[in-house]
Amino acid sequence: MDTSAGILIAGAIGAVIGSAITYVWRFSERRQNTVVETVPVIPAGVEAVLAILPSSTVLIDSSDTVVQASAPAHAMGIVHEDRLQPDELMTLVRQVRRDGQVRQADISLQPKRGTTSYIHARVAPLGSRLILVLADDRTREQRIETVRRDFVANVSHELKTPIGALNLLAEAVAEAKDDPEAVVRFSSRMHTESERLTRLVQQIIDLSRLQNDLLSEDAATIKVGELVSEACEHSATDSEKKDIEIVTNVEPELYIHGDRAQLHAAVSNLVENAVTYSPEGSRVTVSAAHEGENVRITVADNGIGIPNDELDRIFERFYRVDPARARATGGTGLGLSIVKHVAASNGGTVEVWSEPGLGSSFTLVMPAYPQEFDEEQQ
Repeated sequence: MDTSAGILIAGAIGAVIGSAITYVWRFSERRQNTVVETVPVIPAGVEAVLAILPSSTVLIDSSDTVVQASAPAHAMGIVHEDRLQPDELMTLVRQVRRDGQVRQADISLQPKRGTTSYIHARVAPLGSRLILVLADDRTREQRIETVRRDFVANVSHELKTPIGALNLLAEAVAEAKDDPEAVVRFSSRMHTESERLTRLVQQIIDLSRLQNDLLSEDAATIKVGELVSEACEHSATDSEKKDIEIVTNVEPELYIHGDRAQLHAAVSNLVENAVTYSPEGSRVTVSAAHEGENVRITVADNGIGIPNDELDRIFERFYRVDPARARATGGTGLGLSIVKHVAASNGGTVEVWSEPGLGSSFTLVMPAYPQEFDEEQQ
């Protein structure tokens, strides 16, 4: 092959290679400049709609992975990292993915620590790939319903006792009509049971008025010394029967602001409980003092005391530390619950200290109310 032919062949090969390189370079440049359009995981507009829903929201893709979850959903505990929990909720998601039917259920969440919470979940398909979970926290409603059921059951039980006793005593009086002494004895028992029934009904009414812990509309300025004197007078007869001395120690010119009837009931209940659960010949002390911005009204006794493991429950409705003694004394188990709600309804709190065998002290803590401030408003 002569030199000129070789040069032509080399030139042709170079032209081919150059054209190939140019094509590859231009193709690569076109790919870099081309915007790859992908289908978004979450359809447009969905996020904006979910953001205004009152429910906690979670979006699950086809691999059971959480692709989006609202902050309340994380706080509620139904989302952990990128997975939905508990298993009961995940089962609903898979059922909805299988047949496309909307499902809902009430589910309890039991964390490793803390109390059980309750949610109402609704699960529905969202497009062809996503599953939407809407969850509402129903813990408060569940607890209120539990309290309501317990309250109704307890009221029914408590009412049966005095009503049943009155029926039996009425029959006994009718049969003993020719025995004056028996009639007097049975009628005295009927009077005791009717008083117990009246007290129970009145306390139920008081408690129903206080259960929302709302500030009373009948608030007025109250002199603490007068409030304490009235409460002690309320239990004077019972204390005399048991030879219990009621000692008062109240600082002068103490004033609080609240519903007088409610606060009278609260302090009276504390004094009455102290007298009831104190041994004969003992002493009950009622004191009131100014401390910081508050007035502390304390009722202390040397009674049977309350075990430490029961202190958290004594303000529950119908709860009794000693049920047998409560039945003997006619206690309803509502007194301390009323005290707690009265305190909350009038801007205060209630504190308790107790030691079995040594006695108990209950303190009603109320905001102090300067008398001059009340005079300026008049």
